[in-house]
Amino acid sequence: MKKDIPALYGSLVFNDKVMRNKLPKDVYKALKKTIENGTHLELEVANSVAVAMKEWAVENGATHFTHWFQPMTGFTAEKHDSFISPTSNGEVIMDFSGKELVKGEPDASSFPSGGLRATFEARGYTAWDPTSPAFIKDGTLYIPTAFCSYGGEALDKKTPLLRSMEALSNEAVKILHILGNTAVTHVSTTIGPEQEYFLVDKDLYKQRRDLVFCGRTLMGASAPRGQEMEDHYFGALKPRVAAYMHDLDEELWKLGIPAKTKHNEVAPSQHELAPIFDTANVAVDHNQLTMEIMKKVADKHGLACLLHEKPFEGINGSGKHNNWSISTNTGENLLDPGKTPDQNIQFLVFLMAVIKAVDEYADLMRVSAASAGNDHRLGGNEAPPAIVSIFLGDELTAVLKSIEEDTYFDEHQSVQLETGAHVLPHFMKDNTDRNRTSPFAFTGNKFEFRMLGSSASVATPNIILNTAVAEALSQFAKELEGTAPEDMEHAVHELIKRAIKKHKKVIFNGNGYTEEWVEEAKKRGLYNLESTPDCLPQFISDKNVELFTKHHIFTKEEIFSRYEILLENYVKTIGIEAKTMKEMLTKDFLPAVSSYAASVSDNALAMKALAPSVPTASAESLVSSLGDAYEKISSALSTLDEEIQEIDKKGSMQESADYCHKTVLATMDELRAAADEAEAKIPDEELPYPTYDALLFSV
Repeated sequence: MKKDIPALYGSLVFNDKVMRNKLPKDVYKALKKTIENGTHLELEVANSVAVAMKEWAVENGATHFTHWFQPMTGFTAEKHDSFISPTSNGEVIMDFSGKELVKGEPDASSFPSGGLRATFEARGYTAWDPTSPAFIKDGTLYIPTAFCSYGGEALDKKTPLLRSMEALSNEAVKILHILGNTAVTHVSTTIGPEQEYFLVDKDLYKQRRDLVFCGRTLMGASAPRGQEMEDHYFGALKPRVAAYMHDLDEELWKLGIPAKTKHNEVAPSQHELAPIFDTANVAVDHNQLTMEIMKKVADKHGLACLLHEKPFEGINGSGKHNNWSISTNTGENLLDPGKTPDQNIQFLVFLMAVIKAVDEYADLMRVSAASAGNDHRLGGNEAPPAIVSIFLGDELTAVLKSIEEDTYFDEHQSVQLETGAHVLPHFMKDNTDRNRTSPFAFTGNKFEFRMLGSSASVATPNIILNTAVAEALSQFAKELEGTAPEDMEHAVHELIKRAIKKHKKVIFNGNGYTEEWVEEAKKRGLYNLESTPDCLPQFISDKNVELFTKHHIFTKEEIFSRYEILLENYVKTIGIEAKTMKEMLTKDFLPAVSSYAASVSDNALAMKALAPSVPTASAESLVSSLGDAYEKISSALSTLDEEIQEIDKKGSMQESADYCHKTVLATMDELRAAADEAEAKIPDEELPYPTYDALLFSV
């Protein structure tokens, strides 16, 4: 049946069209002013909005409302209240007030706070974010909110994101006015996070404790075929996958999420979804919703959606590419170089601000991508290295070099692509190729930050990027303030000249996967923070604390709390994985090894009894190797058990994290190697869990 997609799109969202129809004109104008300019919203306006929002929600089948927020768990949280309000005659009416819209009071004691709150200090507040539209899901009106403690400390990811967006806007507007662009009154960061994921059969998924508890396989011999043939990337969609993607698109479109692109990724059973750009905080909300909806729709199709960064060993893991740009309220993309980037002063200032920001705060950029899951992915020949660098391409690199050296820029002419097939249409090549090995690449009119893990919230990297660029713009503004208009071009030239000399070390257009780059990066003095425990201490370094506190993104206490939460999450993740591996090996795998070895032995003895001349050397060798594996695994399991007990005995969370990384994971790797070697010798029907063959090629 043909569907009206434009009518379907945003049909469950309290969007601008609904607001225009439902709200009185003066209330609509006041709300739009708040959304566009960040002005304070009066309670009278909130009351009118609440009435209209409730009426619309009830018309669309909603019976409850919830303040939807993003605590520091990395997931979303919600507490549902019905619209019903008892009357004196024993009946109920459907009611919703401005106070209920603006403020909620969830219990804050059970969410991670990193020491900001004691357990007995339970009161927390959720505050409506009118810049992110409310929506209906599963019969409930969802109201995007910020989440803070009784003392005002940010306990979520949205509050600092909104602060960082405001900081960047303020500094960007300031420097634009200095450059003569006085029409701009507000600047927004826009992002488009591409989402990679795996789909596996749900019944097979349920048979793997590691997938259920950890999101990744802790053991498993490689399938005979992985991604070697390079035939899955952009390949034809299998019927089951196509049906899933179709339903996923529709569910996302109803919620106003602009899902645009879908395709197969490199690894078997791996796929990608990419949305159209949106304002940063809306895009962050949308990505959190997208991950939730992906899992729900998969369940309906008998599938499990895996968002772990490395669910399978030996094939590509999943990332999330954060495409980031800056736009003005007058419609300009400040990262658009135009046809003559060497003459585009405004573009060059903002480009240089980004380069300076990434160079000076590369350690924070690495922190934003840090997690136990992503540690398995970064640095391999499937994802950017752990070294943060910037790819600019030949043309922009040449522009900056000409400014640095005060030489004439020989403008690159557009070149027609020659395919050799005359029937194909003519078109011009882009000015530069793409570099998929770069963690932070300029891609035409935006930057693509490619280090993020697929399960991560995109709030943190954008908080850091916004704040670091705001700081760079602030410093540039100080240098340019007071410059006469006729001297501005020369002043900007000199500013960029100084900045490029200082920060060009972070620009690298080559292959980021090579060992030569690792050595070169070391010579340049770039960070190489290989693991989560290695990079998290950078979060609380003096320069980074100063950055966040200067721009009022975090208080010092909020910074240290997040450091503790990130460490604790890492330690808990490794602890759960270690316990799961121990359980799988002890209860499932070792009994299977023993049983199969006994079966082979019994068969060999039976053959010998029947025909003494029958050779059994191969059977004896197999039984011997399985016996050796059993003993090796058993011994390593005893070590792992002792290490698990030791995790919580360390003097600090940082020590526990270091111990998990250097000791516990090393033992788990040893166990995995032994188990995978043994698994390859055991028939599938004798194994206690589905193999890689089944998981990766059954959908």
